[in-house]
Amino acid sequence: MNKPNETRYRERIWQTYQEHVRSGQPVCLLGIETSCDETSAAVVEDGTKILSNVIASQAEIHKRFGGVVPEVASRRHVENITLTIEEALRLANKKLDDIAAIAVTYGPGLVGALLVGIAAAKAISFARGIPLIGVHHIAGHIYANRLVTELSFPLVALVVSGGHTELVLMREHGKYEILGQTRDDAAGEAYDKVARALSLPYPGGPHIDRLAQEGTPSIPLPRAWLEPDSFDFSFSGLKSAVLNTLHNASQRGETIPPADLAASFQASVVEVLVEKTVRAAIQVKARQVLLAGGVAANQALREQLSARCQAEGLPLVIPPLSLCTDNAAMIAAAGYISYRQGKFASLDLNGIPGLALTDVAE
Repeated sequence: MNKPNETRYRERIWQTYQEHVRSGQPVCLLGIETSCDETSAAVVEDGTKILSNVIASQAEIHKRFGGVVPEVASRRHVENITLTIEEALRLANKKLDDIAAIAVTYGPGLVGALLVGIAAAKAISFARGIPLIGVHHIAGHIYANRLVTELSFPLVALVVSGGHTELVLMREHGKYEILGQTRDDAAGEAYDKVARALSLPYPGGPHIDRLAQEGTPSIPLPRAWLEPDSFDFSFSGLKSAVLNTLHNASQRGETIPPADLAASFQASVVEVLVEKTVRAAIQVKARQVLLAGGVAANQALREQLSARCQAEGLPLVIPPLSLCTDNAAMIAAAGYISYRQGKFASLDLNGIPGLALTDVAE
């Protein structure tokens, strides 16, 4: 877009924004999420009230490949995006005239998938003259908790998903400090690889969780605590230990009960996640602990983190299962903070596959 048109666009959205703020009417944001293999659109009012949250999942399509195929995901997003947005508006009983701004994931994620959502968001923003807000995917997962209760600062968020394992400190809205992160495999990635070794379907995390409930954590597996003062994580060694245990048993002609191995693996992962989270929260004197990301749906993690936080007197917030996996309501919830701060993206917003969470504070 040339500069005169860009200037007119900015003036138009800023005027729309100011008029809406002066009106005192509720702020309805349309959220769009297409970072991986879910096409999602949602309408959220005032950053906390979900009016609709539509998700078109591709899990069945990618299951036969044992993981997400980027090109297939992108094409499916193209097919689903318009219908998903229309359905979100219909369920919310809203029209585009009622939408104050568009919040869309712009990273991290699969670049082709991101661009589908961004293109749709830009088109609506330009056509309707309403603000465009770029949202970090992990920030969305964190703000899924604000759809449950108000956030209290300072807080520590444990973000666990297929691509991320991070401990995040927040002292105020929209500002993030990484206390610790994975040095190799993310927790969800380790779950998927161990599930594959146990011949469980994709995605592996839920299957490992269910199988673990039937077994006993009787197989000794390592815990990667790293340096005494480190809040970083490492799950590559644990994954390798599981594979070696299976290989060695096979060489000896022995059979290891899959449920026991799943339970032992999960016990190792959960213990490290829980203990490091609690230690970090105590160290920074957190007023609240948040659990976020797809692995937040894990039953053992939810139960053990709840027990440890209760023992330490730390208020814990865990989103419902419907808000743990990728969804657009969490993107709208995070986007609402930017809306109130008047922080909008321009029409040159691009997808950034490796976007760092700390970049959004710049």
